[in-house]
Amino acid sequence: MTSLGSTRRSFAPWADPSAQPYIHLEGVTKRFGDFTAVDTLSLTIYEREFFALLGASGCGKTTLLRMLGGFEQPSSGRILLDGQDMQGIPPYRRPVNMMFQSYALFPHMSVEANIAFGLKQDGMAKAQIAERVAQMLKLVKLERFAKRKPQQLSGGQRQRVALARSLAKRPKVLLLDEPLGALDKKLREETQFELMDLQHDLGLTFVVVTHDQEEAMTMADRIAVMDRGQVLQVATPAEIYEAPTSRFVADFVGSINMFEGTLHDDGGRLAINDGNGSAFRIEDAGGAAVGETVWLAVRPEKVRVSRARPEADNALEGEIWDIAYLGDMTVYNVKLDDGRIVKASTVNSTRRLDDALTWHDRAWIAFAADAGVVLKR
Repeated sequence: MTSLGSTRRSFAPWADPSAQPYIHLEGVTKRFGDFTAVDTLSLTIYEREFFALLGASGCGKTTLLRMLGGFEQPSSGRILLDGQDMQGIPPYRRPVNMMFQSYALFPHMSVEANIAFGLKQDGMAKAQIAERVAQMLKLVKLERFAKRKPQQLSGGQRQRVALARSLAKRPKVLLLDEPLGALDKKLREETQFELMDLQHDLGLTFVVVTHDQEEAMTMADRIAVMDRGQVLQVATPAEIYEAPTSRFVADFVGSINMFEGTLHDDGGRLAINDGNGSAFRIEDAGGAAVGETVWLAVRPEKVRVSRARPEADNALEGEIWDIAYLGDMTVYNVKLDDGRIVKASTVNSTRRLDDALTWHDRAWIAFAADAGVVLKR
């Protein structure tokens, strides 16, 4: 049997020129009066893909999800689903279902009645409804809670009831609006993997809205980072993290150190002169030209911190300004002599605590020439 991990690694229809997108948004705009929530947005999502719309509150991601579900109509542009234009087609006639952030369960109904509600509305026979509800209860592991009311369940169990109800009608596309937002951290992490397994087993297309970068990175095959109604980058989690195309994406997804400067040729090697006496050597200019203003983005885990000056392409001295011990890693904020703060993270791979760097110690930070990515915008 193929493991989920290897399946996800090999799943990449967006890299196949012959693959046809299952969901296609063409120049979609949504205005509410003078406010533009979604601005001339184009996007493709493939069948069986777990796709995440990631962004801060107000960036337009939920509005986009509601347009996919038919709860809002675009002001302009087209939404195609499996080649069919969705203009004017109401939610109940679309092969999609939406799981709302609030779960929207009926408090007076039992778990099984909540799951059965949509099936009854569709006029399904009682025997078929009973069979489908039993399947859904087994799928989300809630067989023992079938007769309970929502208020008798935990947050995680209510989330599973909402998920089961959304899946009961067997939609081709499931839309999830911040589906794990009400769960505590540990349960949220467990449920992320459950959702991934469920999506793979059912062979459905999932489109999830979230502001949680870690959640998107964990679950999604691809992520669309949104800001002010526009998509800034669409890529796999690894590409979003390691190869952001803008300062906004680099800063929004994970922690980042950003060094601004001018690109120049330093005796045959590329470097970025930051105007403070430092020249950062780099391997790849990211398409920038010599003399152009650029930003070097370096992740904290790519930065080493030590007492002694290291042998490295880029090394700067400073003072330990802040320390965050997180158990599995320690994060250091090092204040350079010019006042800038550089963040470095170190994995705590041993239990040794002797000679650890502490507040106000002098220290060096260092990173390799290929550790960062050069950004032009």
